[in-house]
Amino acid sequence: MVKFLGDFATILGEMAPYLLLGFFFAGLLYAFIPREKIDKYFNGSPFRSSVYSSLLGIPLPLCSCGVIPTGAALYKNGASKGGTVSFLISTPQTGVDSILATFSLMGLPFAIIRPIAALITGITGGLITSVITKNESVPQQTSDTVSKPKTPGQKIKDVFRYGFVEFIQDISKWLIIGLVLAAIISALIPNDFFELLNLSPILQMLLILVVSVPLYICATGSIPLAAILILKGVSPGAAFVLLMAGPATNAATITMIGKVLGKKSLFTYLGIIIIGALGSGLIIDYLLPVQWFTEITQQHLGHDHGTHLNWWQITSGIVLLGLIVNGYIQKYRASKQQAKTQLTYNMMQTKTIKVEGMTCNHCKANVENNLQKLAFVDSAVVNLAEKTVTLEGDDIDLEKVKETVESIGYKAV
Repeated sequence: MVKFLGDFATILGEMAPYLLLGFFFAGLLYAFIPREKIDKYFNGSPFRSSVYSSLLGIPLPLCSCGVIPTGAALYKNGASKGGTVSFLISTPQTGVDSILATFSLMGLPFAIIRPIAALITGITGGLITSVITKNESVPQQTSDTVSKPKTPGQKIKDVFRYGFVEFIQDISKWLIIGLVLAAIISALIPNDFFELLNLSPILQMLLILVVSVPLYICATGSIPLAAILILKGVSPGAAFVLLMAGPATNAATITMIGKVLGKKSLFTYLGIIIIGALGSGLIIDYLLPVQWFTEITQQHLGHDHGTHLNWWQITSGIVLLGLIVNGYIQKYRASKQQAKTQLTYNMMQTKTIKVEGMTCNHCKANVENNLQKLAFVDSAVVNLAEKTVTLEGDDIDLEKVKETVESIGYKAV
């Protein structure tokens, strides 16, 4: 237990300063680049839309649970299938926060290769999707909502509200799971354990791929796991498969893409991620110097637990834990407020529906915004904890509500 706590503190301290910086950049992207400004880049020629979609998606701090509703909304508002698939492939693999955290724990080579792999697979997936779905119809709707201009003060407030509250709420669960699993593996499994098993790098990649595709773990939460696996003897290429395939795929993502974009787009999405992950892993293990990918991990995580952390790493770790706790407190308060609001709605004409597939604040905003566009809906309030939406309005058409919810990738019950 002592070693587990020490290893947990070490990994947290190594990552925390870069995560806090990443959260700040995530807030800047959210506050100063509204979605309607990037919608136009998701159309045009297949190559243009694929390149722009990947370039725009790589720095965005969206994990797969957040990128699916965003991508579905873009597609519904007229984005091409190629551009949408390109965005869905490249975005969850990286993000400004995870790139910085990768550098902190795994070194510069991993931090460089990770966005490059996301860019190449995103462009390739978009181009292939554009070719095989060129005869399929695409929604020709356009968004009828434009963000109201905000003052500089409001934008600065949004930077900190999103970066240090909402975004942390979305990833904190998976970040903690990743840290805890990494600390458990570090404490219980001897160094070089996987080398003693004498598994070839290719077999290691295949085994990790089988686990990573259906499993969900965010781009940031996968970093401590990958770093610890390298320390325990897993090949760097196999660890990269986890970094690439883990965040980009999971069972819920696969279901939603198939429903919204169709089977052809889904098979392209899965095929490109699998081939890209294995190809990148093979390049790392067989073409590049292995010390590029192992020295930094040994330097950061190969010491006795907690003895080499600087004061600023310890302070950053405490601040990060405080922000995570604050996120859960804010989420609890919001849930209680929604319960009170529900009581007032009971005096009005309301309908409450169950919506499956909502997992984060991006999902909440996406569902609320789309339902509030319906003429007969005055307000739509999502309760993430209970997976429900409470609607207020006149002559609420539940069939139309269900159609709207399912058009953006969720399931209305």
